[in-house]
Amino acid sequence: MRTKIILLVEDDFLNRRLSKKTLLENGYHIMEAKNTREAFEILKNEKVDLAILDINLGEDEQDGISLGQALQTKYTLPFLYLTAYDNNEIAKRAVATNPHSYITKPFKNIDLLTAVALAIRQYANRQERKPSVLVKANEYSVELPIEEIDFIESDGNYLLFYASGSVYKSRSTIKQILELLPETTFIQTHRAFVVNKTKIDKFNIKSLVVKNEVIPVSRNYVDDISRILK
Repeated sequence: MRTKIILLVEDDFLNRRLSKKTLLENGYHIMEAKNTREAFEILKNEKVDLAILDINLGEDEQDGISLGQALQTKYTLPFLYLTAYDNNEIAKRAVATNPHSYITKPFKNIDLLTAVALAIRQYANRQERKPSVLVKANEYSVELPIEEIDFIESDGNYLLFYASGSVYKSRSTIKQILELLPETTFIQTHRAFVVNKTKIDKFNIKSLVVKNEVIPVSRNYVDDISRILK
């Protein structure tokens, strides 16, 4: 089994050394960063399994919560906070970034090790499950894997999901579904259509074809589609 790599972002040398020692003694490989700039540089070059973030990274430095937000939205990397902050306002900001844990200093080694192990396991279990959306197939609710969706069409107060020759329905809007779908895979082509880019057979400035279905392309989205599909 590959040794798990942990990114430890901590500006205080002593705290960083103590945390690193605990983690090394328990079989983890540690990458160290004193601030967010160093952390992003590591993330560009290394495959990291988990990040441990201090919140206060020094004066004039981007704080750990901002880094946590980036890890959630850009890197989809599990992370936890290890911080001296224990006030309610800071905690609310931190929780809003969906960390796997929030540990305050001073901490017990077992608390840190348990939080790390749980975060890595929970993330791995989540990755094994295919992302899906809840839709209706006649009178039954089913989980439709996102990767199986060919395209989505708005139909009044509902969305129609076309997948593998079948059509499913959900009470939702284009705006709401776009918040759930990965931008790397789906693109809006028209106010009423969203398309899985991997399913596009051909396209021009007026339309594109998915599984022999012609999907309109409105002028508002022509430039985006041309740039992304080149």
